[in-house]
Amino acid sequence: MEMPVRQTAATLRLDDKRLFRPFAYIDGKWIANAAGGTIAVTDPATGDVIGEVASLSASESTRAVEAADKSFADWAALLPQKRAAILRRWFELITEHREDLAQIMTHEQGKPISEARGEIDYGASFVEFYAEEAKRPNVEGVTSHLPDAEVEVWLEPLGVAALITPWNFPSAMVTRKAAAALAAGCTVVIHPSAETPFSCLALAELAERAGVPAGVFNVVTGAPEAVVGPWMKDVRVRALSFTGSTDIGKLLYRQSADTVKRMVLELGGHAPFIVFADCDLDLAVEEAIKAKFATSGQDCLGANRFLVERPVYEAFCDRFAARTRQLTVGPGLDDPDIGPLMNSRAIRKQDDHVADALEAGAKLLSGGKGHDAGPLFYEPTVLSDVPGTARIMREETFGPVAAIAPFDSEDEALSRANETEYGLVAYVHTSDPRRIYRASRTLRFGMVAVNRTKVTGAPIPFGGMKQSGLGREGARMGMSDFMDVKYVCRDWA
Repeated sequence: MEMPVRQTAATLRLDDKRLFRPFAYIDGKWIANAAGGTIAVTDPATGDVIGEVASLSASESTRAVEAADKSFADWAALLPQKRAAILRRWFELITEHREDLAQIMTHEQGKPISEARGEIDYGASFVEFYAEEAKRPNVEGVTSHLPDAEVEVWLEPLGVAALITPWNFPSAMVTRKAAAALAAGCTVVIHPSAETPFSCLALAELAERAGVPAGVFNVVTGAPEAVVGPWMKDVRVRALSFTGSTDIGKLLYRQSADTVKRMVLELGGHAPFIVFADCDLDLAVEEAIKAKFATSGQDCLGANRFLVERPVYEAFCDRFAARTRQLTVGPGLDDPDIGPLMNSRAIRKQDDHVADALEAGAKLLSGGKGHDAGPLFYEPTVLSDVPGTARIMREETFGPVAAIAPFDSEDEALSRANETEYGLVAYVHTSDPRRIYRASRTLRFGMVAVNRTKVTGAPIPFGGMKQSGLGREGARMGMSDFMDVKYVCRDWA
């Protein structure tokens, strides 16, 4: 049953009001009421409630799996070209409604509006990419090792895929996962973060318009325990894709054991940013600003530890701190460089990491405290001479605080960079091609960016090593994680 849009404080200025959907979406039906009541969603820039969504129960979560399981056979049996056409139309609708989708995201997540628009473009690129890839999984001919036998290898969709998406990229993480699963022939049940559900629900509205059949794409809002708990025990859920903290990823990994689910985990990061003395220092500073402060520092790819070779250490610190002091802070709709953090826990973590580093002997070059724009804003902060014992050198900060330390040799820099349980991305700045090769080989990270910051996109396999996760998203690998390999050995009777 549909109800009027419930907004208690802020009014979103959307061209298409139906994109703001305060309902869960199961089996092609929009659900407004739930036994668990509702969850209020606030704008982190203002504290205003922008709307409420249903907090669904375990039984309703299971009903979403039933719908996805029921629709799986028909969706998997569609000609790949048909699935591709639906995905292509979804991509077109996302692109057409780019501004509305960005407005929704900025209101619920706080992201500067230009970054929100960029995320919509980034998210749409995965739908476009997998619309093409949907047509490409083929039967593979294999030279037979047996007389009079024909051998083939097939790729088949796994079944129902559960997708759990985070608050920091509430649109792109949905499309990156869902487009790959749908292209493979899987049906999906999605649990968006309770802090940012409206971006996902807007995508569900557009998926419905694009012709995704009922039951193929389901969005279940509510508390993680009620929604995700039943999925972990349900044998019909054959795959789980999760983006979030390493601690939660480990919990889900353990819970998946009894039903032996296919797991794709994109977990925490603790990215080193290594600056060698032979680099283009101006370029390194500008790229460091991007690597640290995009998404207000709330990015698993965000640089956390800046390791700078001693001959250029003072110059880098001075220039980086000067650039940081130029960054603007404010509500996302004003399009600043730095928007609000997501919640008060994030603010406390910045304060704790800064205080700990200063107590350990670090120097404060800029920032270091909350910003007067509001309770969830934090000054972009630079710390120098940060010892390795400081918490910020061992933990992911997930905010606009940069920690810098010097090094004296290449071996030292690479060794210190690898001293972490995480292995998502590493950044290196140098002009020496031999060092580029050595560093790229030595660094134990799933992605290495050399003399640049932006490296992600639909055609590349996104993912990490060690405790930064399992599997890959994007590229053909992102689709293969939702498919089983079947070997057929045939003798004609």
